Amino acid sequence: MIRPFSASLRCRLVLPCLLFFTAFQASALDVEIEGVEDSKLEDNIRLHLNSLDVSPEVLGDPFWQDQISKTVSTAVEPFGYYNSEAVVELKDDDVILHVTLNTPLKVVNVFAEIFGDARTDDDFSKRFNSFALKKGDVLNQPVYENFKSSTFNYALSRGYFDFNWRATRIDLVREDREANILMIADSGQRYQFGDIKIVGDDKAMAIIKRLQPFEKGEYYTSAKLTEFNRRLNQSSYFSRVIARPVVTEAQGKEVPVEITLVHKPRDAFNVGLGAATDTGARLRLKWERPWVNSRGHSVSSEVFLSQPEQSFTVDYRIPQGDINNDYISIEGGYQFIDYSNTNTEAETLTVAGHRYWQDSGSPWQFDASLTYLRENYTQGADPAQTTQLVMPGYGVRYLNRDDSLNITKGTYFSAFYQIGRDGYGSDIDFQKAVVEAGIVRTYNRHWLMLRAEAGAIETNNFSKVPASLRFFAGGDQSVRGFAFRDISPKDDVIDPETGEINNVSIGGKYLATGSIEYAYEVVPNWRAAVFFDAGTAANTFSVSNNCDDYTGSSSDSEVGDCSPGLAYGVGTGFHWKSPIGPVRIYVARGMSDYENTWRLHFILGPEL
Repeated sequence: MIRPFSASLRCRLVLPCLLFFTAFQASALDVEIEGVEDSKLEDNIRLHLNSLDVSPEVLGDPFWQDQISKTVSTAVEPFGYYNSEAVVELKDDDVILHVTLNTPLKVVNVFAEIFGDARTDDDFSKRFNSFALKKGDVLNQPVYENFKSSTFNYALSRGYFDFNWRATRIDLVREDREANILMIADSGQRYQFGDIKIVGDDKAMAIIKRLQPFEKGEYYTSAKLTEFNRRLNQSSYFSRVIARPVVTEAQGKEVPVEITLVHKPRDAFNVGLGAATDTGARLRLKWERPWVNSRGHSVSSEVFLSQPEQSFTVDYRIPQGDINNDYISIEGGYQFIDYSNTNTEAETLTVAGHRYWQDSGSPWQFDASLTYLRENYTQGADPAQTTQLVMPGYGVRYLNRDDSLNITKGTYFSAFYQIGRDGYGSDIDFQKAVVEAGIVRTYNRHWLMLRAEAGAIETNNFSKVPASLRFFAGGDQSVRGFAFRDISPKDDVIDPETGEINNVSIGGKYLATGSIEYAYEVVPNWRAAVFFDAGTAANTFSVSNNCDDYTGSSSDSEVGDCSPGLAYGVGTGFHWKSPIGPVRIYVARGMSDYENTWRLHFILGPEL
């Protein structure tokens, strides 16, 4: 017969429980530990003591002192100390824990054996035999446990999906301070890559086959599967894709790889708005069709609208060996520009074929091209004329940055060369080379950017070089303090409406610019900046100090006798690391032999 508790009994039971509950709810012990030099041991002791959650007021109780001693013993045993002692000392408001570790247990024997296919796998055997604990070492159970879990994970990564530990044990002989370790594993068979299985629309099978970095029958490794997923996700065909092995459907040793994917929409549209002091407000409309056929061909087009420039381009891409980095691009475009400060109007039609290639994971990209250009243009005081060029070209680009928008470390380099020959589809002999470089570095709150650009044109008739191919300097990405394309040889042009004579830029044969900019992060996401720019676009490096006396037209045989000399831009501004990318605003003073100006520059977008 079960009797109900009496009131007095209930009180006797509840009171100790309440005291225990109060102690349990107290804050963690602030204790000074003496006698332990190993930081891992000390951290583990504190971690176990915190689980007691006992207040210093009750530490004089023998019950809690015994509990702390047992807790310390539990904390140090995994590190081989099975005979430790701990004494609590209360000194004023301080709690001092004196720990005596005594002699640890040492490993006297390690027996490790592996059965299955891994026994003849040199890489696996080397790792399995690298168990850190040897005879004479102090027993360290975390090392033992980590080895077991890491070996299991490594086995899975190499295709040993049936791996298991047959026996694992640590035998302790406490009186002799000794420990024996036993580990016996069975790897089972090593599996191989099997067939590709697609969940969903299988029209991408041909593309996926070209992206896979392994062959059917090749030994499975997680590294190859990770690389496969990286390639799939870097391709422009899928909005979501994942590849995984399906071990339960293995046929013999071959494990099929299942790919779950969602194709991008048939058509994608993008609208972009922006602004800069060089172009004013601008609108960009883009259409893309990532799947034209099962071979992975794609097509896109873009419309760009701003006050001085309007353009329309179409790009048809044909993937080659490495779909993500290796492709042929067939481009066509129409552009109309009207720059009032250079008295330039030009209608340009281009058709170009590019062959791009880039090693996987490499920052280097290469480009071999053939371009047809036909441009009808008015430059300076010259009458309207038309030039046709057929130009083979070759380019190389290096881009390595830590972020696509807010760059704290990055390096950029590009070089491009084109050539055209009179009688081979071109109206003139023409060669053009351009080299650009930039570097961004950040040191704590200090940000530094260096950039430079150089170019040269060689021709037998510069007057017939189209306006779009000539060199100009000045503007947001060149020499700040000057208007866009404002620095170059000049020509006098009569304004038909006012009759005034305007001295306008007509473009040069050579280009050289350089810039250094320093910024300091004043508060998070905001930097104050100062900069110095210098450069020129010229027709000769025999610099004239004053171009005001030059009145010839760009069609003269002696064109290029006047060059504006170096122009300089200095100023200050700020950077804002906005959610959509960096915003940079500068106030700049432009200085040259023929002009001294103040300009406000606004730039939205990454520096490299």
